[in-house]
Amino acid sequence: MKLKVYADRMSQPSRAVLIFCKVTGIDFEEIKVELSKRQQLSSEFKEINPMGKVPAIVDGRFKLFESHAILIYLSCAFPGVPDHWYPADLFRRAKIHSVLDWHHSNLRRGAGASYLTTYILNAVLAPAFGRSLNPQAAAEAEKILSLSLSTIENVWLKGNGRFLLGGFKPSIADLSMVCEIMQARGK
Repeated sequence: MKLKVYADRMSQPSRAVLIFCKVTGIDFEEIKVELSKRQQLSSEFKEINPMGKVPAIVDGRFKLFESHAILIYLSCAFPGVPDHWYPADLFRRAKIHSVLDWHHSNLRRGAGASYLTTYILNAVLAPAFGRSLNPQAAAEAEKILSLSLSTIENVWLKGNGRFLLGGFKPSIADLSMVCEIMQARGK
């Protein structure tokens, strides 16, 4: 059976999983779950992910949700995935986990949405969703976002390489972070 990836491309974590599958050559079927239509809350989808969030995968009878767990699983379960994405070296893996944990408790911190999304929504997009701009929420989100971006530069990007943790090739941590950060550029 082909891997099924349940995703909405508006979701940064969904994009990370989809990009990973494409760049590593994993054969998959993308199943669109439209967040704007609240499809993630349907009883059918909640059988795949009881948390009602994307992304989620189904690999045969195995179901998994949470983007970082999915990226780790895909790195290990599919032959031919280059080692730089999730190295066999225990120390490199531990450092990748450190970045991934920091990512969720800092850059993506909040009630299911990133501070980046909170900033963009409250500073720019709210009227498109029938809501008022909220400068105070935008300012608070911008402070946390600025602190997180500074930490990425001053802690995670130290080293000789172009990628997180001084790497010369990207890891799943790089992919998770870039999908988050590029949201600000509308990419």
